[in-house]
Amino acid sequence: MRELVLEDAEFIFDLYNTPAFKKFVGDKQLRTLVDAEAYLVDTLVAMYQIPGMGLLKVERKVDNVPIGLCGLIKRDSLNDIDLGFGFLPMWEGQGYAFESANEVLNFAKHVLGIDRVVAITLSNNTPCVRLLSRLGFSYECVQERVSDEVTLGLYGKAL
Repeated sequence: MRELVLEDAEFIFDLYNTPAFKKFVGDKQLRTLVDAEAYLVDTLVAMYQIPGMGLLKVERKVDNVPIGLCGLIKRDSLNDIDLGFGFLPMWEGQGYAFESANEVLNFAKHVLGIDRVVAITLSNNTPCVRLLSRLGFSYECVQERVSDEVTLGLYGKAL
C-alpha cells in the first residue's frame, strides 16, 4: 500500500467508474481523465494533510498491479475515524480487502494510537457488510435513510 500520486489518475478513473463503486460509494462525476486528476489532487491527496489519514493505493506484491484503495478517513460527519476501501471488481472476493484493511487497522492502533474506528456502508452492500463483520465490526445504528429499503449503516470496532 502506498499514497496516491497524480500518475494514479487512470486507476482512480477506472475504479470510481465501476458500476459497484458508483452504486455503493457514489458517482463522483469523473467523466474524463482530467476530472480524475482533479479529484485525485483536490480530494484524495488532500486527505494526507492529516497525518495517517487518507486512502492508500493497494497493489499486488508480486507485480504491483493496482487493485484497490484502503485507508483511514476523517469525516466531518463522523465522531470517529472511518475505515474506507474499494476494489476493482476483478480483485474482489480474493482476500485483498481483508488483508489491506487489517494492515490499516493495525496501523491505526499501533502507530496512530487510535482506539476505535467506524465504517459506513449501505445496507444492500452485502459484500461490504460481510467484510466488516469478518474484520470484527459491529452494526451500531442507521446514519441515514437512503430509501424505503436502503439505509446507510454505521459499524464500529474497538482497537
